[in-house]
This record gives sequence, structure tokens and C-alpha cells, in this order.
Amino acid sequence: MNTAGEFEPRCCAVLELRQYTLKPGRRDALIDIFDRHFIESQEALGMSVVGQFRDRRRPDRFVWLRGFSDMESRRNALAAFYDGPIWGAHKAKANDTMLDSDNVLLLKPARPDLAFRTNIRAEGIPPSSTGPVTVLAGIYQMTEPIGATLVSDFEHQVAPILQSNGVRVEGVFVTEPALNTYPRLPVREGEHVLVWFGIPKDRVISSEWLDRLALTTSLGNQQPSLLELEPTSRSLLGRGTAAARAS
Repeated sequence: MNTAGEFEPRCCAVLELRQYTLKPGRRDALIDIFDRHFIESQEALGMSVVGQFRDRRRPDRFVWLRGFSDMESRRNALAAFYDGPIWGAHKAKANDTMLDSDNVLLLKPARPDLAFRTNIRAEGIPPSSTGPVTVLAGIYQMTEPIGATLVSDFEHQVAPILQSNGVRVEGVFVTEPALNTYPRLPVREGEHVLVWFGIPKDRVISSEWLDRLALTTSLGNQQPSLLELEPTSRSLLGRGTAAARAS
């Protein structure tokens, strides 16, 4: 695991991994609405829009990450946003692109030092002109709550394999078991997951390589479900070309 910047500020104590299934052919329409209207407006209320992505293996799937400092601030920020003017003005068009928006994992850092660095946009991506960056997410679905032993197993067994395959791990998260403080937005409950996010050094990767990576990175006898994600131009994670935030 990377230990550089061990004492840098980290994001976020609470993280949502949101996977939306969209109507056929509507993904770019949602991304346009999202990147134009839903980044600064959420961050102004104390949320962190960590990244938003096209799922390369699922053409009608939009994936994004939203972070909070704690569960109470999550409740307050979500109430302010979804009852506020920006969502009110654009929700009809945004909702019209969606078939399902309830596939949401509520997460917390596996340890504080395994959260995202606050400068995720500035590090970890080699310069290249050969194509867009890929962000990988590996999701382990476990049968029991995840403790320190399993996190240690990930660090000592799985992380070295990822590193040897050229994948830089950017963050490791586990299920946040706290009660959903904003039930208006459902989350998947009663599940136990460990999720890592990483950026491979090679921008062009094959399905065969991803399948081999899944086979060789089992944790607790569970293979990960791998998401192959393409950052939008305004995604912080993955260094989108237009990721700078308006002041």
C-alpha cells in the first residue's frame, strides 16, 4: 500500500457508492446535467463529489461517489440539496433519464489512512495521450461484518497483487452500518462489503486482464465484482480535464 502523504487530509468519513441504471441511450444526457449543475451546488452544502463515471461494461450505468464528514452532516446536507432550488430546477430532466437509483452502498474508510487523499486529482495518474483514464472499483460481498483482520488480509494479500499489476490503490472502504439518516434516499442494508478503488497505469485494458485480476485477488474466498469506470471530464477521481471547481 502507498504510504506517501500519510498525514495528508483525507476524504471522506462517510462515502456513498451510487450506481444508477438509466434508460437506454440517456447516460450522456444525465452526465451533462450532473456536471453542469450538481457539483458545485452539492459541495457548497458541505458534500464532496469525489467522482462520476461511465461504467464501460454497462452502457446504461452511471456511477458516482459522494462524501460527507459524518452521518449527521449527511442528513443535513442532503435535506438542503434535495429541498433546494438547484435540484428543484433540474430534477425532472435528471429523473427522466433513470430507471433505478437505489443501488447505493453506504461506506466508511477501512481505516482513516485508507480514505481518499484530498489531492486525488493531482496524484497517481501517469501522463499519457493514449486514451482516457480508467478507475477500477473492486467490491467484495462478505457474509459477516468486516473487521481489522480482513482489512489486514487485503493489505498483505490483495494490495501487493494489485500493485504488481500496475494498479495504484486510492482508497479502501467498508460498510457503514449506521442507520440511514436520510431515508428519502434508500441504501442497501444488511450487507457487508469491502470496496477498493484504484487506477491502473495502463489506460487501455482488456476484458481478459480484468477477468484475470478478479481471479487473482480473492479475499476471504470471495472474488471481487470489478467495475471498469471512465471518469467524466469533471470527475476529481481520475483527473477529469475539467474537474476544477468554481470558486
